[in-house]
Amino acid sequence: MDVTPEVVVVGVASRDLDPTDARGWRLGGGVSYTGLLLARLGIRTGVLIGVDALAATAAELDLIRDAGADVVTVPLAHGPVLVNVERPEGRVQQCDDRSDPVPVSALPARWRAVPAWMLVPVAAELPEAWAGIPPPHASVVVGWQGLLRRLVTDEPVHRVAPRRSAIVARADLVGASQGDVDGGIGTADLVRLLRPGATLAFTRGASGGIALTTGIDGSHAVARQWRTIAPARTVDPTGAGDVFLGAMAVARLMPGLLADARIPDVDLLAGAAAASLALEDYGMLGVPDLDAVRARMAEALAAGWATSAAG
Repeated sequence: MDVTPEVVVVGVASRDLDPTDARGWRLGGGVSYTGLLLARLGIRTGVLIGVDALAATAAELDLIRDAGADVVTVPLAHGPVLVNVERPEGRVQQCDDRSDPVPVSALPARWRAVPAWMLVPVAAELPEAWAGIPPPHASVVVGWQGLLRRLVTDEPVHRVAPRRSAIVARADLVGASQGDVDGGIGTADLVRLLRPGATLAFTRGASGGIALTTGIDGSHAVARQWRTIAPARTVDPTGAGDVFLGAMAVARLMPGLLADARIPDVDLLAGAAAASLALEDYGMLGVPDLDAVRARMAEALAAGWATSAAG
């Protein structure tokens, strides 16, 4: 594709081991889910995706291309290979292989002026230099999850305490989940690491979540709680958080695309609707299209979905 993207998505594809798949794994990672979602929503999307030798053969890459995205692969000697175990208390991950970094030099020159970016690492593969790549006035969305983990081969995935980061400090919207941080770290601690005016979307699984937007002095200006939208069935939670953040970002970046921009908290409604749809099928098969998201949003509003203020 020669058309300049409206949004660039950057990260590395993980291979999630899965004995039910004929290959023994499925393609994952925030860049895979987010890139596919944006393309299915009709957005001109550039996807810069790091892949190891096996991931480079994945049919899921064609799924993203067929949705209309411009996909540029970055060959890696090592890409993250994960074993995901779902437990009542949350997901437990084992690292089967780590990830090499995705260098900024891999970015096509024609994408450098794009006005919206999603930096969605899965295994700390984006060096801090990525913070300086989006143009000064570009909107930047960051999936914090991938910066809050350290991968060591043949060990459980280690949590990394949230810290000041050039990538997070560049973001206008940051997504994180309760499972990404230690229980002793509160949202107030997380918000202090954001730039003034930025929003933290902090998901709490089936409980919904809270969105905190900082004031110009770094204080809490707005706190909104949202609740989840029930899926028709729950098949696979993988990627639901990535889909939530992607849809929330789209509602903010392109008002009116998903629903009337005057709907209160339409960004959170969009995220909740898209995430509920993502739960209804396996892996990337659950990533919804524009019509499905619009319909789920309308159904939720008709059923009385609304956010509430949080202290």
